[in-house]
Amino acid sequence: MNSYVFMTDSDSDLPYQFVDQYDLKMVYMPYVVNGVEYFDDLGRNGKQAEYFQNMRDGMAPVTSLLPTAVYLEYFEPILQEGRDILFIAFSSKMSSTINNIYTARDELKEKYPERRILVVDTLNISAPMSLLLHPAYKLYTEGKSMDEIAQWVDDHKLRVHAWLTVDDLKYLRRGGRISSIAATMGTMLDLKPVIILNQEGSMTSVDKVRGRRAALRYLADKTAENIEDPQEQVIIILHADAKEDANKLEALIRERLPQLKGVEQYFVGPVIGAHCGPGTVASCFMGKVRPA
Repeated sequence: MNSYVFMTDSDSDLPYQFVDQYDLKMVYMPYVVNGVEYFDDLGRNGKQAEYFQNMRDGMAPVTSLLPTAVYLEYFEPILQEGRDILFIAFSSKMSSTINNIYTARDELKEKYPERRILVVDTLNISAPMSLLLHPAYKLYTEGKSMDEIAQWVDDHKLRVHAWLTVDDLKYLRRGGRISSIAATMGTMLDLKPVIILNQEGSMTSVDKVRGRRAALRYLADKTAENIEDPQEQVIIILHADAKEDANKLEALIRERLPQLKGVEQYFVGPVIGAHCGPGTVASCFMGKVRPA
């Protein structure tokens, strides 16, 4: 048994099957619907499509920070066992949640000075974060140290890409990502933003194209342009209840990259989905250092 525990959170959108397979210690992130708090179960309840259909019907979920007290509840029993913690966290640029992790770490350090909590800011979220988790966990099973795994994640985190487009601009407007005027004009002109994870670890719009088909072609082109060693990669296509478009994007990518090892399709989780909305589609892969 390793002398430390490998932990992460559900904003990785890692499907629950892998959580079970790896027996992974997972922190589950909250979201609120109609005043009721829920926790992302990574698809275990099988209601992902229903969630996004409810959004189309007017449901407006909101997300919130996980408080320091909850991290203390997750972390302290592990330290009491005499084990350390390696925590792989989602991007600090997406939320200030990581500050609560740091606060919990510092509080527990005073109580357990002989123990260690190493927090890694991945500068990623959702499937790009999952693309780091799979090989990082493999290193864990091989007995690598916390510092070796943290270094591997740091070395590779800016080589993980997410190229995505959304179907309806109102969700970006609701979350304050774009103005009401921009959302209205974009909808009138059928403009689809192309959004990426940048080097700072936040989401930014890099282009606008007219029409859904053109947007999917754009994502496929950028995947082919930026991917490295496709013959060794299983890329991830994320979708928010947009299976047909996810299939179209997969076909376009396979057409451009016939040597690709494989493709997996994941649902966007409810926390991420609250901000991007139903119809979102993304191509996620390892490649060149991503754009600034």
